[in-house]
Amino acid sequence: MKNPSMWGLVKDTFISWDEDRAPRLAAALSYYTIFALAPLLIIAIAIAALFFDEAQVRTSILEQLGGLIGSSGRQAIEAMIEGARQPTTGTIATIIGVITLLIAAGGLFGQLQDALNTIWEVQPKPGRGIWGMLKDRFFSFAMVLGTGFLLLVSLLISTALAATGKLVAGEAYGQTLMWRGISFVVSFGVTSLLFTLIFKVLPDAKIRWRDVWIGAVVTAALFSLGRFLISWYLGHTATESSYGAAGSLVALLIWVYYSSQILFLGAEFTQVYAQAYGADIKPTKNAVRVTEGERTQQGMPSQETVVAAAAPNRGRATKTPLPRVLPTPTGTMILAFIAGVVLAWQRKPTARSR
Repeated sequence: MKNPSMWGLVKDTFISWDEDRAPRLAAALSYYTIFALAPLLIIAIAIAALFFDEAQVRTSILEQLGGLIGSSGRQAIEAMIEGARQPTTGTIATIIGVITLLIAAGGLFGQLQDALNTIWEVQPKPGRGIWGMLKDRFFSFAMVLGTGFLLLVSLLISTALAATGKLVAGEAYGQTLMWRGISFVVSFGVTSLLFTLIFKVLPDAKIRWRDVWIGAVVTAALFSLGRFLISWYLGHTATESSYGAAGSLVALLIWVYYSSQILFLGAEFTQVYAQAYGADIKPTKNAVRVTEGERTQQGMPSQETVVAAAAPNRGRATKTPLPRVLPTPTGTMILAFIAGVVLAWQRKPTARSR
């Protein structure tokens, strides 16, 4: 497939996203994220506390998260941080606690690496032994520290822009709007940089910088749009009243789950774009490409078979029939999401009248 239309790129992206079982991968990543979120934030707060007051850093991060996932999700994260920060008695207990935090945070990036390998059809070479496992863990810990550093940079820039915005608050409306635009551009740039590092460093695949930059920017755009829609959805649904005491955790799970699907949708677009306009994504020297038989055993057809079956008018016919795979209920989830938004919109006036 070379030089398809824009509609062809979008169509092939969603086909690959569905055939790679991205919702299933997102569910697994959400599970790891719930356990790794508090350790990751504690590490980020500890790094930022080297330059700022720890209480102010923590408040600022929680406020930003509250703007993304709502007050209920913020309460869940705050409770997780408090639980993870409980003081331990003795040096040995402290060391064990720190190691546990690093392992939990590293497990998130390990699962993300496995998911991206699945999407890009690569896998580590078998029989790498203990050194291969240690290398993977090292990269996971490096990604933890790198993410903490990016959060620190984002916090520094956001603080500076917020202070500048307060100074010009009494100025003309155009200047205030300009600073808001600058803040959005900076936030978008940091998000794009984070996705660039994830796509370039984490998977066992080689991809050109040009291709990864385009994929990261598209992913950041999808993430920004999806973040707004998910925040609006959580703000207009009665999650806490529906799930009781578990409402905060459910709201957090919803946000993490759909954000993970957006991330994988961006990874699928990166692969489709690289195959169409750039250099194909290839395995590194310590990895191999997943064979069609291995994907079939996992219930997923190969990427070539999927694209050829989805676009018969492009003159590419498969020699083997498309494996019959139980379809992922993507349409059902989309309809459920839309139905939830509609029901929430109808319930909100009723709740106010009470």
